[in-house]
Amino acid sequence: MPVRVRLLATALAAAACLCLQTLQATASQAEVSRGVTIPAFYDPPATLPTADGALVRTEALPLALSLPSLPGPLPGSATRLMYKSTDSAGDPVAVTGAYIEPTLPWLGPGARPLVALAPGTMGQGDQCAASMGLQYPLILNGQTVSVGYEDLSIYRLLAEGVAVVVTDYVGLGTTDRLHTYVNRLDGAHAVLDAVRAARNLPGASVTAASRVGLFGYSQGGGATAAAAELQPSYAPDVTLSGTYAGAPPADLTAVTAGIDGSDLAGALGWAVNGFVQSDPALKPIVDAHLAAAGRAALADLSTMCVADALLAYGSQHSSAWTNDGSSISEVVAEEPALQAFLDEQRIGRTAPVSPVRLATGVSDDLVPHAQARRLAVDWCAEGANVTYVPVLLPDAGRALLNHFEPLLTDQGDAVAWLTARLSGVPAVSNCWSMPVQP
Repeated sequence: MPVRVRLLATALAAAACLCLQTLQATASQAEVSRGVTIPAFYDPPATLPTADGALVRTEALPLALSLPSLPGPLPGSATRLMYKSTDSAGDPVAVTGAYIEPTLPWLGPGARPLVALAPGTMGQGDQCAASMGLQYPLILNGQTVSVGYEDLSIYRLLAEGVAVVVTDYVGLGTTDRLHTYVNRLDGAHAVLDAVRAARNLPGASVTAASRVGLFGYSQGGGATAAAAELQPSYAPDVTLSGTYAGAPPADLTAVTAGIDGSDLAGALGWAVNGFVQSDPALKPIVDAHLAAAGRAALADLSTMCVADALLAYGSQHSSAWTNDGSSISEVVAEEPALQAFLDEQRIGRTAPVSPVRLATGVSDDLVPHAQARRLAVDWCAEGANVTYVPVLLPDAGRALLNHFEPLLTDQGDAVAWLTARLSGVPAVSNCWSMPVQP
């Protein structure tokens, strides 16, 4: 069995333990993505509220997930959200997500805290949205495979009595545009506005007095890292007690090279699609370099989830997508407009004013360890309160495993660190140790 198929089988087995659900289409709903009908809830209205974080609509969200040895669903009740945010062009945009009110009490000091969770890479098809994954942990219909793997981290936070709000990001779930994958501003704004949306939700136990934390790994780590940087300017009303940024893609130039030819090579297509969605002026530049195979791949990937891309595009090289055999990295290097766009996505030029825990696997070559460590170095040089955690694991021989093993290995410690911040325990920076840290 090919390695990428074994990886998918492992993911599916894990999801099956979390109670397999299937999503049924209904004739009354319009958009269908790979056989999955997207509920009408995800269709944004023509007019949005003015305020960022203002609720557009809400509805009850059934939680279908249960874990071995634990009866019933996630320990809480959920509400599906659509809220207003601002995209990287400065325009209003509708974003979906979910708020989960824990059943368990908060045993720490003060009001119940809130964590905004930024999901890791889900894909680009609307059926891949994390809020849908809470209701359907596994979508498997012969046309797509979507695994709600972030449900585990959500469960761990709820088990601490922490309220959780999950963002679907700009364009994932919502049917009006493509997901702007790894766009720094879009991701940060969606995370911070999710906090505001949760505070605006009638009946939620969180208030403006609740301590707030951010939690994310991989794409989510980049979104929370960017949100921590932008919080003072974009959301001064949201005071952060702490941010966990795991394996953040801080330098997309380095990440592009790391992903190309890997198990998750399809993520390059999501990135290119997202860049063009964010800045349509890039489209003719991209089109000039793409061969027919590249255009077909990008169109195909635009409706795929992670498992779909793993099966269809795992280990492919982007040189097969261009008309002269250049890689995407080489195309970027020769196009100033693309270079400038990627440079705008760079995280690390502004110091967060709140504590950050940055973790990165030392063997991670998918979201390369060196560029994540560089982010910690940059923040430390700017005076930020950084807890840097190198996750020491041997090279597993596959980039996808090198990237995801630290997620599972470190997740419990990450939750504990963030819970301590939400309890009012000060974070102690270890920036002094960076010269000797791997």
